[in-house]
Amino acid sequence: MPEQHEQDDQEREFDLRWADNAEHKEPSARARMLTARWKENPPGPVPFRPEPDHVARRQRRSGWLSTVIVLGCVAAVIVLLGYINFRTY
Repeated sequence: MPEQHEQDDQEREFDLRWADNAEHKEPSARARMLTARWKENPPGPVPFRPEPDHVARRQRRSGWLSTVIVLGCVAAVIVLLGYINFRTY
């Protein structure tokens, strides 16, 4: 039985080497779909990176806003727990 397994491994290796050395490789289904779509409606130019000023301002604002929201929630929970604790006495 080990001989059969060894032979299968050698055949698989041969098949993989043969496939890797093929001259023409078929494109993936997604590549074929995009090629067909872009023939009719080519995509417009897309910048590699967005403008840094616009992104930086938005990040600063969202950072402060997130901090205020988190601290507000923590304060609300503390007040709520204090109120519940006060009512139990």
